[in-house]
Amino acid sequence: MKMIVVTGMPGAGKEEFLSAGIDAGVPFVRMGDVVREAYAASGSEKEGMTVGQFAGNERKIHGTDIWAKRAIERMYGDIFIVDGCRSMDEVRSFRSLGADVRIVAVHAAPSVRYDRLVKRAREDAPHNKEEFDTRDSRELSWGVGEVIALCDYMMINMASLEEFHEKSAALLRSLR
Repeated sequence: MKMIVVTGMPGAGKEEFLSAGIDAGVPFVRMGDVVREAYAASGSEKEGMTVGQFAGNERKIHGTDIWAKRAIERMYGDIFIVDGCRSMDEVRSFRSLGADVRIVAVHAAPSVRYDRLVKRAREDAPHNKEEFDTRDSRELSWGVGEVIALCDYMMINMASLEEFHEKSAALLRSLR
Protein backbone atom coordinates (compact mmCIF):
# COMPACT_ATOMS: atom_id res chain seq x y z
CA MET A 1 0.00 0.00 0.00
CA LYS A 2 1.15 3.52 -0.79
CA MET A 3 0.16 5.94 1.91
CA ILE A 4 0.21 9.71 1.52
CA VAL A 5 0.23 11.26 4.98
CA VAL A 6 -0.80 14.92 4.96
CA THR A 7 0.25 17.23 7.77
CA GLY A 8 0.27 20.94 8.48
CA MET A 9 -0.91 23.53 10.94
CA PRO A 10 -4.63 24.34 11.20
CA GLY A 11 -5.81 26.37 8.22
CA ALA A 12 -2.74 25.62 6.07
CA GLY A 13 -4.82 23.89 3.39
CA LYS A 14 -4.66 20.17 4.15
CA GLU A 15 -8.31 19.85 3.15
CA GLU A 16 -7.58 21.52 -0.20
CA PHE A 17 -4.78 19.03 -0.86
CA LEU A 18 -7.19 16.25 0.08
CA SER A 19 -9.77 17.57 -2.38
CA ALA A 20 -7.26 17.00 -5.19
CA GLY A 21 -6.95 13.40 -3.98
CA ILE A 22 -10.72 13.02 -3.89
CA ASP A 23 -10.92 14.38 -7.46
CA ALA A 24 -8.34 11.73 -8.44
CA GLY A 25 -10.40 8.98 -6.80
CA VAL A 26 -7.91 8.22 -4.02
CA PRO A 27 -9.55 6.81 -0.86
CA PHE A 28 -8.87 8.79 2.31
CA VAL A 29 -9.51 9.29 5.99
CA ARG A 30 -9.50 12.59 7.83
CA MET A 31 -7.94 12.06 11.24
CA GLY A 32 -9.96 15.05 12.44
CA ASP A 33 -13.17 13.22 11.50
CA VAL A 34 -12.02 10.20 13.51
CA VAL A 35 -11.42 12.49 16.50
CA ARG A 36 -14.72 14.38 16.12
CA GLU A 37 -16.73 11.15 15.79
CA ALA A 38 -15.12 9.69 18.90
CA TYR A 39 -15.68 12.98 20.74
CA ALA A 40 -19.38 13.03 19.82
CA ALA A 41 -19.80 9.42 20.99
CA SER A 42 -17.89 10.00 24.24
CA GLY A 43 -20.15 12.55 25.91
CA SER A 44 -17.11 14.72 26.62
CA GLU A 45 -18.95 17.82 25.42
CA LYS A 46 -21.35 17.46 28.35
CA GLU A 47 -18.32 17.49 30.65
CA GLY A 48 -17.21 20.82 29.15
CA MET A 49 -14.27 19.33 27.27
CA THR A 50 -13.36 20.73 23.84
CA VAL A 51 -12.52 18.50 20.88
CA GLY A 52 -8.84 19.43 21.24
CA GLN A 53 -8.81 18.63 24.94
CA PHE A 54 -10.53 15.31 24.24
CA ALA A 55 -7.96 14.44 21.55
CA GLY A 56 -5.10 15.24 23.91
CA ASN A 57 -6.67 13.28 26.74
CA GLU A 58 -7.11 10.23 24.51
CA ARG A 59 -3.40 10.48 23.62
CA LYS A 60 -2.50 10.49 27.32
CA ILE A 61 -4.72 7.48 28.07
CA HIS A 62 -4.15 5.32 24.97
CA GLY A 63 -0.77 6.51 23.62
CA THR A 64 0.37 9.23 21.29
CA ASP A 65 -0.50 7.19 18.20
CA ILE A 66 -4.11 6.39 19.19
CA TRP A 67 -5.62 8.46 16.37
CA ALA A 68 -3.38 6.75 13.81
CA LYS A 69 -4.45 3.34 15.11
CA ARG A 70 -8.09 4.34 14.84
CA ALA A 71 -7.55 5.75 11.33
CA ILE A 72 -5.80 2.55 10.20
CA GLU A 73 -9.04 0.65 10.80
CA ARG A 74 -10.58 2.64 7.92
CA MET A 75 -7.85 2.14 5.31
CA TYR A 76 -8.10 0.04 2.17
CA GLY A 77 -6.74 -0.18 -1.38
CA ASP A 78 -3.35 0.21 -3.02
CA ILE A 79 -3.06 3.93 -2.34
CA PHE A 80 -4.57 5.88 0.51
CA ILE A 81 -4.47 9.45 1.86
CA VAL A 82 -4.39 10.17 5.58
CA ASP A 83 -5.29 13.79 6.28
CA GLY A 84 -4.19 15.47 9.51
CA CYS A 85 -1.20 13.57 10.92
CA ARG A 86 0.07 15.26 14.10
CA SER A 87 3.16 13.32 15.28
CA MET A 88 6.01 11.08 14.26
CA ASP A 89 4.50 8.43 16.56
CA GLU A 90 1.51 8.44 14.22
CA VAL A 91 3.84 8.19 11.20
CA ARG A 92 5.61 5.22 12.82
CA SER A 93 2.21 3.56 13.30
CA PHE A 94 1.48 3.97 9.59
CA ARG A 95 4.93 2.68 8.65
CA SER A 96 4.43 -0.36 10.88
CA LEU A 97 1.91 -1.58 8.29
CA GLY A 98 4.75 -2.00 5.83
CA ALA A 99 3.27 0.77 3.74
CA ASP A 100 5.25 3.02 1.42
CA VAL A 101 4.62 6.19 3.43
CA ARG A 102 5.20 9.65 1.97
CA ILE A 103 4.66 12.73 4.12
CA VAL A 104 3.24 15.83 2.46
CA ALA A 105 3.31 19.00 4.56
CA VAL A 106 1.07 21.91 3.64
CA HIS A 107 2.30 25.31 4.80
CA ALA A 108 0.83 28.80 4.93
CA ALA A 109 1.78 31.85 6.98
CA PRO A 110 0.07 32.21 10.38
CA SER A 111 -1.81 35.37 9.34
CA VAL A 112 -3.23 33.57 6.29
CA ARG A 113 -4.15 30.49 8.35
CA TYR A 114 -5.91 32.64 10.97
CA ASP A 115 -8.02 34.38 8.31
CA ARG A 116 -8.93 31.03 6.72
CA LEU A 117 -9.96 29.50 10.04
CA VAL A 118 -12.16 32.46 10.92
CA LYS A 119 -13.78 32.47 7.46
CA ARG A 120 -14.57 28.75 7.43
CA ALA A 121 -16.45 29.29 10.73
CA ARG A 122 -16.23 25.69 11.86
CA GLU A 123 -17.08 24.87 15.47
CA ASP A 124 -13.39 24.95 16.42
CA ALA A 125 -12.63 28.26 14.65
CA PRO A 126 -10.73 30.73 16.83
CA HIS A 127 -12.68 33.68 18.18
CA ASN A 128 -9.52 35.75 18.49
CA LYS A 129 -5.75 35.67 17.95
CA GLU A 130 -5.13 34.33 21.47
CA GLU A 131 -7.29 31.25 20.80
CA PHE A 132 -5.47 30.77 17.48
CA ASP A 133 -2.07 30.93 19.20
CA THR A 134 -3.25 28.52 21.92
CA ARG A 135 -4.40 26.03 19.30
CA ASP A 136 -1.10 26.32 17.42
CA SER A 137 0.80 25.70 20.67
CA ARG A 138 -1.31 22.62 21.39
CA GLU A 139 -0.76 21.25 17.88
CA LEU A 140 2.98 21.85 18.18
CA SER A 141 3.05 20.13 21.58
CA TRP A 142 1.65 17.00 19.91
CA GLY A 143 4.62 16.95 17.50
CA VAL A 144 3.20 18.33 14.26
CA GLY A 145 6.25 20.57 13.84
CA GLU A 146 8.53 17.54 13.72
CA VAL A 147 6.35 15.86 11.09
CA ILE A 148 6.42 19.05 9.01
CA ALA A 149 10.21 19.30 9.39
CA LEU A 150 10.69 15.66 8.32
CA CYS A 151 8.25 15.70 5.40
CA ASP A 152 9.07 14.30 1.98
CA TYR A 153 7.21 17.08 0.13
CA MET A 154 6.43 20.66 1.19
CA MET A 155 3.43 22.31 -0.45
CA ILE A 156 3.35 26.08 0.03
CA ASN A 157 -0.25 27.30 -0.05
CA MET A 158 -0.01 31.07 -0.31
CA ALA A 159 -1.20 31.65 -3.89
CA SER A 160 -4.58 31.11 -5.48
CA LEU A 161 -6.71 28.10 -4.70
CA GLU A 162 -6.60 27.06 -8.35
CA GLU A 163 -2.79 27.12 -8.37
CA PHE A 164 -2.62 25.08 -5.17
CA HIS A 165 -5.06 22.51 -6.59
CA GLU A 166 -2.96 22.22 -9.75
CA LYS A 167 0.25 21.70 -7.74
CA SER A 168 -1.51 19.19 -5.49
CA ALA A 169 -2.86 17.21 -8.45
CA ALA A 170 0.59 17.14 -10.05
CA LEU A 171 2.20 15.85 -6.86
CA LEU A 172 -0.48 13.19 -6.46
CA ARG A 173 0.08 12.03 -10.06
CA SER A 174 3.80 11.68 -9.36
CA LEU A 175 3.16 9.70 -6.17
CA ARG A 176 0.85 7.16 -7.82
